[in-house]
Amino acid sequence: MCHLMKLRMVFAGALLVCITTTAAAQEAAQDDTRGQYPSFMRDSYFSLNGGAIGYLFSDTQLEPGFRAESIDKARIAVRIEFFGHHFTKNFSAHVVYMRPGFFVKYNNVNGHSGSMPVSNAYAGLMLAWNFPLSERLNGYVEGGYGVTSRSGFEIDGRTALPTAHYGAGMFGGGVTYPLRENVDFVLGATYTPGRQSFNQPSTRMYTTGLRYTMHALPAEEVAVNRDGAYFFPTNVVQLGASTNLLGYGVNELFGRYVVIFFSGHVEVDHGLTLAYERNVFHSRKRFAFDLGLSASFWDSNVVHENFVTLSAYPLVRYFLVRAEPADVYFAYSVAGPTFITQSKLDGLETGAQFTFQDKMGVGWFMGRSRRVNAELSIKHFSNGNLATSNAGIKIPLTFTIGLTF
Repeated sequence: MCHLMKLRMVFAGALLVCITTTAAAQEAAQDDTRGQYPSFMRDSYFSLNGGAIGYLFSDTQLEPGFRAESIDKARIAVRIEFFGHHFTKNFSAHVVYMRPGFFVKYNNVNGHSGSMPVSNAYAGLMLAWNFPLSERLNGYVEGGYGVTSRSGFEIDGRTALPTAHYGAGMFGGGVTYPLRENVDFVLGATYTPGRQSFNQPSTRMYTTGLRYTMHALPAEEVAVNRDGAYFFPTNVVQLGASTNLLGYGVNELFGRYVVIFFSGHVEVDHGLTLAYERNVFHSRKRFAFDLGLSASFWDSNVVHENFVTLSAYPLVRYFLVRAEPADVYFAYSVAGPTFITQSKLDGLETGAQFTFQDKMGVGWFMGRSRRVNAELSIKHFSNGNLATSNAGIKIPLTFTIGLTF
């Protein structure tokens, strides 16, 4: 009972923060500059890269007395720069996340049929120096500090492969070639060192992809974005209720079959969320970028454990329909930093109390003045395998009603 009261106090405090932030944002809304990128977005960038990963996983990682019949080491890998910023023409910094597309698998360890997956993930902050190689081709070198995380597994109650979690340097380099004013083709390589005390091998990743940079928009484009022809709410306050009465079919559809979202092993029975979202940029008709805060109270599906999440998150809205009855949009958010009050739920380890929130949904703004908002969404919480355990939390359908101002 005492624990439940503490959770409710945390939840109430978070709601107060959201309400206070809403009031401050309302005062700031008098000067609308949302047709131009805000200062923190100008000269910032993000990238998505795919390629190959190489590491020397073998029986060396196993504890004495264990041996695998075979080891699968898929080479497909991804590297994402979630957020980067050019401080000068040559100097920049970015937050990097890397992982294999498919985890290493130890097969039939000591004759036990089946495969034991070993997750590997890498993240860090890197500084980069960019320099010209020719009139259009540029090179870069990068270095920084990050975290390497590896899950382990047990056989017959004994640790067969220990977990690993440590900090180390990250290094890389490559070339970029401009395809358009804001889009660069990137070809690069990244190295993260191993750690002998964990029997963790070093990792090499070779990737190629695209980088998008948000340069300041010209005055004429800003004027078009701000012409007022289409509605973009400055602020939205939402109250949402989550329930598993309709099951988790939508989560599984987009997490397992149409893979554009994430599922999870911990299932939530029901929950309540209060959220505030502030629009910081929009195009003339279709695109909007918001920053949000949310406080949620959840109840797990198996043991009915109560827990609270406090999140800050980026949100992209893309308006699919602009019509007299309503403006309909698709919303997507990824990697929102989150504090969670419990790291073990329904007997499953979800990792540390720092995790990330992801959200996907459809919604609409209604009424002549578009003051009413409704939304249907799903959510997911996980640490991206940056902790040694990551069961992931599956939030079922959430029905939301909101007000704009």
